[in-house]
Amino acid sequence: MLLNILYLLLGFVILIYGANLLVDGGSALAFRLKIPNIVIGLTIVAFGTSAPELVVNVISSLEGKSELALGNVLGSNIFNILCILGVTATIYPIAIKKATTWIEVPLAVFAAFLLLIMFGNNHWPTPTPYVISRIEGIILLCFFVFFITYTFILARKGEAEKIKIKPYSLPKSIVFILLGLTGLILGGRLLVSGAVHIAEDLGVSQRIIAITILSIGTSLPELATSLIAAKKKNVDLAIGNVVGSNIFNTFLILGISGV
Repeated sequence: MLLNILYLLLGFVILIYGANLLVDGGSALAFRLKIPNIVIGLTIVAFGTSAPELVVNVISSLEGKSELALGNVLGSNIFNILCILGVTATIYPIAIKKATTWIEVPLAVFAAFLLLIMFGNNHWPTPTPYVISRIEGIILLCFFVFFITYTFILARKGEAEKIKIKPYSLPKSIVFILLGLTGLILGGRLLVSGAVHIAEDLGVSQRIIAITILSIGTSLPELATSLIAAKKKNVDLAIGNVVGSNIFNTFLILGISGV
């Protein structure tokens, strides 16, 4: 039991550190390739904060552990709204932009409602409710393409958050990317293995472990980003981080997992 807990903690550390290395290295490389700052922020940085959930879900899906994959996403979304948003609001009052109120938040609600429909849908030709099929995974990915297109439109209007890019050399950027990818894969495998064995030791379902311990751990990058934004009184980034993360988790991560 103790060894599995150590695997879990070590997996969290390696996974999050790997995601940071991947973001830093990827951003520096993209900057050297003359890719605009806005594009880097909307792709590499945005994907980087969701990388822990993505890696854990892909590994869980490939190993047939669907309870971990689904529980991780749903747990992360709940943690983002109730905990991260709650803690952020206690630090500094959150004022929400009109676009966030009328477009992004409804889209996040729609994503949750769409999952509810998919879970209750009887899939042809064999009735199998409470399953996200490959076709439904593709549908989720299509909605993600719509969301990322909308985000790019906002960016062109100057409504995206500018990011600071560390000026690493080309060799250092490549090394960071490789180390980051290695850390993500190794940390993800340790997390999945530790979560499965802890669930077996405690005699509970993998879903319980995923929706609590696993989802909180993989949401740490979002928590850190929102807390820093709140301390700097940059509430737009804080609320956008939470809402955007939930949309990413549902459309992109569950979509890839289903496919």
